[in-house]
Amino acid sequence: MSLKIFVACLIGLAVAAPVMAQETGPSGLAEPRYRGHDGEASAPKPAAAPKADPANIFNVQLGSGGVVSILLRPDKAPLAVERVKTLAERHFYDGTVFHRVIEDFMAQGGDPKGTGEGGSDLPNLKAEFNDLPHVRGTMAMARAGAPDSANSQFYIMLSPNLGLDEHYTVVGRVISGMAYVDLIEKGEPPVHPTKIVRAWIGAPPADIATPPVADAATSAAANSASNLAAQASLIAGDAAKAAQQGDAKTAGERAQAASAAAQGAASAANDAAAAAQQAQKKKKK
Repeated sequence: MSLKIFVACLIGLAVAAPVMAQETGPSGLAEPRYRGHDGEASAPKPAAAPKADPANIFNVQLGSGGVVSILLRPDKAPLAVERVKTLAERHFYDGTVFHRVIEDFMAQGGDPKGTGEGGSDLPNLKAEFNDLPHVRGTMAMARAGAPDSANSQFYIMLSPNLGLDEHYTVVGRVISGMAYVDLIEKGEPPVHPTKIVRAWIGAPPADIATPPVADAATSAAANSASNLAAQASLIAGDAAKAAQQGDAKTAGERAQAASAAAQGAASAANDAAAAAQQAQKKKKK
């Protein structure tokens, strides 16, 4: 039986001995209950980050637009960092979504199933709990109830929550593009989850402000418009040849067919524009 990978949110509990707050979800699996987050007043000073070596920078291009760059910390969590690098090199994260995103808490992704129950074909990781705090922008490995159950899923903190410290393996922190993390669609699961278009290890791009990637409806309508326009052009060419050859009947038939294809292309283009506008409205909500 598969276990749902989750990140619990803790509040009002001693950091030295926090308790996992859970409730049973509709699927019978243990689900975390959101209870707010610790304030920043008691936050310890984060350990000094090493130099931003491109070999330790995890870049995530979001379908909603923008690239998020995370400085990984192999000095704190070598096994987990190596796992993230391996999966990125395999293009494992490409096309996955952020399936659990809670306002003022965190955004969780890295599951090929998109349900919170998936992982890679590699074995689960040994826990590497360390002294890096769960401040805004922290990236850590999600897990099930057992400490050594992290695999491929990760989360990025939207707000600090020190109650999670030393209970999840922190692997790094966002160094650029945090504003794009804030725009990841919220929900458990989101109605229109934000997709990871591409994830890779290396230097961040010179321009991190990539445009949003069109959704499936927009792409389908745009492709239809392009195909119909090409078809109309070919049929119009046939009509012109028939007219030059003095075949008025064929020329007339081909001209009517070209007109119908052109009208279809115009309609599909309008559909594409409407789908794009609708997608933009959904992203802004």
